[in-house]
Amino acid sequence: MRAIRAASAALLSAAVVVAVAPTALAGENDPNITSFGFSVTPATVAPGGTVTLTSDGCETPSVTVTSGVFDTVTLDEGRPGTATVDFDAKAGAQYEITFDCKGERGTTTLTIAQGGTGGKTPEHEKGLPPGAQKGVKAGYGTAASGADSEGLGTTEVVTGVLLIAGALGAAVVLTRRRDADGRV
Repeated sequence: MRAIRAASAALLSAAVVVAVAPTALAGENDPNITSFGFSVTPATVAPGGTVTLTSDGCETPSVTVTSGVFDTVTLDEGRPGTATVDFDAKAGAQYEITFDCKGERGTTTLTIAQGGTGGKTPEHEKGLPPGAQKGVKAGYGTAASGADSEGLGTTEVVTGVLLIAGALGAAVVLTRRRDADGRV
């Protein structure tokens, strides 16, 4: 019985370490974690093309978006905004886009498409409305929506820990019942 309790405690401790370590390391290694979410859609655009800028979760009524490839844009009260990429943007280059929420800054990149498309984005070429393609998701600690990120998001880690803890708890209860009933 003591061995089972010790094993259960060890497994539960290991689950806690596995759950907490990625979150702690993410804060240290990724300076782009913000308390608000932001995105640029599409993630790749031709010179002269238009991008949609969005932000959510900022407590102040406006978020300032700056970049060396378009004029400064202010997003008011969580509403999206658009920016026109400079016609002289270098094809193949990546430009940093900075979202500022009351002094807290988050960044993402915008890639300039190769070849001339006459200022149209790939969405326009396909006959899709602006913003129809999935763009860059950034903020909220990794992936607010999860699936396309490089690692596990907070939601996935917490769900996994809860499942492990539930399984360990069920094992302990079943083991105690078995011992109380005199079964081995």
